[in-house]
Amino acid sequence: MTETAEQRLEALGHSLPKVGKPLFSYVPFRRAGDVAYLSGQVPRLADGSLIQGKVGAGMGVEEACEAAELCALHLLAIAREAAGSLEKVEFLKVFGMVNATPEFGEQPRVIDACSQLLAAVLGERGQHARSAVGMGSLPSNVPVEIEAVIRILP
Repeated sequence: MTETAEQRLEALGHSLPKVGKPLFSYVPFRRAGDVAYLSGQVPRLADGSLIQGKVGAGMGVEEACEAAELCALHLLAIAREAAGSLEKVEFLKVFGMVNATPEFGEQPRVIDACSQLLAAVLGERGQHARSAVGMGSLPSNVPVEIEAVIRILP
């Protein structure tokens, strides 16, 4: 890959959102040496509103995948802030939570939208270990929340 992560992101039709101030008592990331823990990100739109819904009860898988992709963009924005550049970011672990009905079983497919975007933007540095789990509810009735652990390269 000769183009930068930011160029790949733009070629995919995306731009990074602004990192907002947390609404509660936490920080967007916490760094320990070359590792940073990124707080859970929800699908927040540019106007500050949230994508809302429960997957399997009025929200389909494709809509949930779009929400997971938006979470990935927020994770990339925070990772860039933590590292100073996306070229110094390597994703180690992603933990995805899907607000879904008890019978819904496609959590991995939903969180895969996040994983695919990270890999498309960062290449091998976007490959990561992952968990994808279902939840009975998530804050503000969002369909997806995703957190991550990254390594910051020299």
